[in-house]
Amino acid sequence: MASSTRAKVIQKGDTLPSATLKYAKYDQENPGACSAPQSLETTEFFKGKKAVLFAVPGAFTPTCSVNHLPGFVESYNKLKEKGVDIIACIATNVMDAWGKNQAVEDKILMLSDGNGEFCEKLGLIQDLTRASMGTHRAKRFALVVDDLKVEYVGVEAGPGVSVSGAESVLAHL
Repeated sequence: MASSTRAKVIQKGDTLPSATLKYAKYDQENPGACSAPQSLETTEFFKGKKAVLFAVPGAFTPTCSVNHLPGFVESYNKLKEKGVDIIACIATNVMDAWGKNQAVEDKILMLSDGNGEFCEKLGLIQDLTRASMGTHRAKRFALVVDDLKVEYVGVEAGPGVSVSGAESVLAHL
């Protein structure tokens, strides 16, 4: 969990750190049902794959729901055409209901980093106590990872979506 020292921010050329994330598998037969959470170990799951991972400070928040996640849903086919195997959205809260609300279906893997362990290892955790969102929230960012090697890092310096959005990611593929 939280440590007194923060990890350095992950950079292009770094290796994706190991952490366990949670997700609910999409059920095409019963898309409204909640399934039991599954564990996903990052270095095993993303090994040998090209992935776009983007993070939001919180599910159901305005910028995340209106600007960030929808851009990746809309750009799904373009990302796949560029050779992306997996598109994953990460937040430090439960993601399944938000994914259903946003109709991501099986296009985007909705990953929960409940304790902020993964985002902290990336050096991309923030304290949003001032917004009543707690001490361990993901910064808004996007990574392009190919066989665990980071090829692109886009971290938002302020509010809004620019370097972590789908268009910016597509420009770096």
